[in-house]
Amino acid sequence: MTKETPIQKTPYSIIALVMLIFFVISFITNILNSIIVDVKTSFNLSLTLTGLLPFTFFIAYGVMSIPAGFLSEKYSNKNLLSLSFFVMVLASLLFVISPGYISFSFTLFSLGSCMAVLQVVINPLLRVSGGEEHFAFNSVLAQLVFGLASFASPFLYQSLVNTNLETKGVLASFLTSLVPLELPWVSLYVVFALISCILLVVVFKTKYPIFIKNESERAGDVSSYLQLLRNKWTALYFISIFCYVGVEQGIGNWISQFLLQYHGLDSKIFGANTVAYFWAMLTVGCLLGLLLLKIMDSRKLLIIATIATILALLFALTGNANVALISFPLVGFFISVMWSIIFSLALNSVKKHHGSLSGILCTGIAGGAIVPFIVGWLGELTSLKTGMLFLILPLLFILSIGFWASPLIHNKTINLKNSQK
Repeated sequence: MTKETPIQKTPYSIIALVMLIFFVISFITNILNSIIVDVKTSFNLSLTLTGLLPFTFFIAYGVMSIPAGFLSEKYSNKNLLSLSFFVMVLASLLFVISPGYISFSFTLFSLGSCMAVLQVVINPLLRVSGGEEHFAFNSVLAQLVFGLASFASPFLYQSLVNTNLETKGVLASFLTSLVPLELPWVSLYVVFALISCILLVVVFKTKYPIFIKNESERAGDVSSYLQLLRNKWTALYFISIFCYVGVEQGIGNWISQFLLQYHGLDSKIFGANTVAYFWAMLTVGCLLGLLLLKIMDSRKLLIIATIATILALLFALTGNANVALISFPLVGFFISVMWSIIFSLALNSVKKHHGSLSGILCTGIAGGAIVPFIVGWLGELTSLKTGMLFLILPLLFILSIGFWASPLIHNKTINLKNSQK
């Protein structure tokens, strides 16, 4: 096991590294939203097989989240981070060398598994490097970085698939020359291999602080998981996380295909831009949500946000092209507060074993695998519009949280009336 060097002062280099890793996680994860139409066309896939692609990526979270927690107790941060980025390099290069539906599915599963390990490692690392008293602020900053990466990745895709040689950059031309002419989007995974290789060197050279995890961060033993699984709140909040990630990815993954199929809008331009704006609005909404959580109960905010999401989704699916181009990003804006509210309500609803509960909740990220697949499957049986209307069902479950949630600790709010006196 690699020995980690203690750092006496606040190790800002570690904070910067964690933020960089968050950026890379988001950059690689959400690029699938932009390329889904190209993948479908390139491999001549049905909607069902197309829906299996995000399934293979996000099901890895369901498989690896809890084992990653146990691994984090046994191995050092440096070892786990280095191994993850090494596997990401190999998985990306495998697809570049042999592009195909099967190899792409294997690459997505491998990348998803690595992402699960990275998530388990960097959250406690952020706490100790930035200090517990600054953890909330740094977590919000990490979410902002995450959103910015999701906003930026579609533009990399656009630059690589650009067929105009006059406006295509030299670097983009070189990268696409490394892959089959008819599959320019595969060059994205050349970029991901290079990024992962750079991060592999960085994390291997970095010195890490020694710290002892508190109860809320430890993975816990088998008995703690069994105890939690007998608790009704664990099941309810697991389903809640499952529903949220399912909705987020169920919308993000199918925006481009929907705009192309129903409005004839180019997926490389309008589709990619709308996906980018979807994530940009999610980031903006997150910042506004932080302010609202200071003045109102989180359950009430969740109810308002979910109702607004349902209305925006209905407008996106039933309106004309202009309405859809506006409404899809608005969906991102309204769902922005859901993850943090659901996760905090879950942790505040149990007295102990928060580390184990976090592992179970992160397993619910597998909703990003199941729900987009259901949308594609229903779209194959009926229509894509009907498939996307299915997303209202998990949204209704999220809406119900605002009525049945009974946390032991409520979010602290500012009494505006008293503050004005």
